[in-house]
Amino acid sequence: MQDKIKDILDQVRTRLQEDGGDLELVKVEGKTVSVRLKGACGSCPHAMATLKGFVEQVLKEHVDQDIVVERIN
Repeated sequence: MQDKIKDILDQVRTRLQEDGGDLELVKVEGKTVSVRLKGACGSCPHAMATLKGFVEQVLKEHVDQDIVVERIN
């Protein structure tokens, strides 16, 4: 499952990079995915909306419905 998560996050990163942001996969523990937001995403007031509404949703659709994405600073 971790390899699939990495592949999906690489695709997500491309979209974030278009807006000057990025993310880094920190760890996967069970169905919890920890990421660090970077670039414009790191200081954006809408970062949590992007994390939950975009990153988490994509992972839920393509990997597992029970995945939870959390932000690590």
